[in-house]
Amino acid sequence: MSKLDIKNKKVRFEFELIDDFTAGIVLTGTEMKSIRNGKASIMESFCVVRDGELYIRNMYIQEYENGSYYNHEPRRDRKLLVNKIEIKKIERKLRDKGLTIVASKLFINEKNLAKLRIHIAKGKKLHDKRSDLKEKDTKREMARAMKY
Repeated sequence: MSKLDIKNKKVRFEFELIDDFTAGIVLTGTEMKSIRNGKASIMESFCVVRDGELYIRNMYIQEYENGSYYNHEPRRDRKLLVNKIEIKKIERKLRDKGLTIVASKLFINEKNLAKLRIHIAKGKKLHDKRSDLKEKDTKREMARAMKY
């Protein structure tokens, strides 16, 4: 059994993460097979609340090569499985201006179910990104100095 982790590495750089949730995803058979093959991307994806349900938009799952006419649409909206209490909490937090829901990690858990790690996040300003880069560089320099 291979460990599958599809990550969105830009999330921590682009956003300040406030709260996190783990959600299941409603998938078809060919989508699950493509995810197991590592043919998915969550780089440009984001989540929306619609009619009291949570959906992920713009998540790319490549069509399965052996899927024939059962194949799926690569960028369709997919429903996320989250408790109603958590959806209400997300809706309350999204009322604040500038907050969004982003996906940071797509993985398969021990029960072989696809799960998505989502975060309520606020976009960083350019100066925040610069300060993060400076902090990262100083940590790298200190680690280098400690090594010798």
